[in-house]
Amino acid sequence: MPADAQRREAIAPAPNPLGLDGIEYVEFTTPRPQALGQVLESTGFKPVARHRSREILLYRQGPMNVVVNAHAGVTHVAAAAAEEATPSIRALSLRVRDARSAYERALELGAWDVPMHAQVMELNIPGIHGPGGAHIYFVDRYREFSIYSVDFVPIPGVDPNPPALEGLHFFGVVQYIGRDRTADWVEFYSRLFGFERLSDATRFGILHRGTVMQSPGSAHSRFFLQLIEPDAAEAAPGESEQFHRIGLGTPDVAAAVAGWRARGVEFVESGDAAVTAQGAITRTLLQTVSFELVHDARP
Repeated sequence: MPADAQRREAIAPAPNPLGLDGIEYVEFTTPRPQALGQVLESTGFKPVARHRSREILLYRQGPMNVVVNAHAGVTHVAAAAAEEATPSIRALSLRVRDARSAYERALELGAWDVPMHAQVMELNIPGIHGPGGAHIYFVDRYREFSIYSVDFVPIPGVDPNPPALEGLHFFGVVQYIGRDRTADWVEFYSRLFGFERLSDATRFGILHRGTVMQSPGSAHSRFFLQLIEPDAAEAAPGESEQFHRIGLGTPDVAAAVAGWRARGVEFVESGDAAVTAQGAITRTLLQTVSFELVHDARP
């Protein structure tokens, strides 16, 4: 994932047709919410609220929200029964100027809509289909009055705004795509959202595979997508398209790694993925969950 702030700031901002303003939350689905919750807590996230009517927990750390969805009715067309036993990133929620306008514009440009089935006392959050059956939602309530004010009940006695460890914040998401599908996904994100493809020479961090795209928005809210095609010996095209892992920015990778290690998190230490001042990647937990730390001086 990219991580050099000075070179990143030199890149001219892209047009922002949706008023994109960063990531609101990342959603995992899992039949084992307690196990995933333990993993999240080891990285500094804390459970702060429960959904009013579904088995869903909201975890928070500083400016970041992660939703753990274990609701029995959750189904995803592209997820095989065996895959449902492990956690997966099944939704990415984006902050936008106007959620309804963003949704309608995406549909006009060819996106597939996600039918909304809000129950009583729940918000209708518009969304479209992303990779591998995952959803991309649009949220415009994220300041004083947020979506959590309606759909979630605070956990008594818990700090609703736990501080971030070592300045951690959302940096981006790594997406695995099918072979020879880079152009399709670049078109998808640039046309619908205004993402900009960065030059192949613009590389930061420790994992330099794939194509990096930068979101529009302010320097503070901007985030990145890293699109990775399989190697020749890996999966066939289209078999493994998915949001794969979250990238977290920190101004001090070494301090963040030390803090996580003290909490029991292990990191990859070999080859190109070894821990450096520019980045680090955790060993895979629960078969599918990993995090990438990226040097990023933004708060």
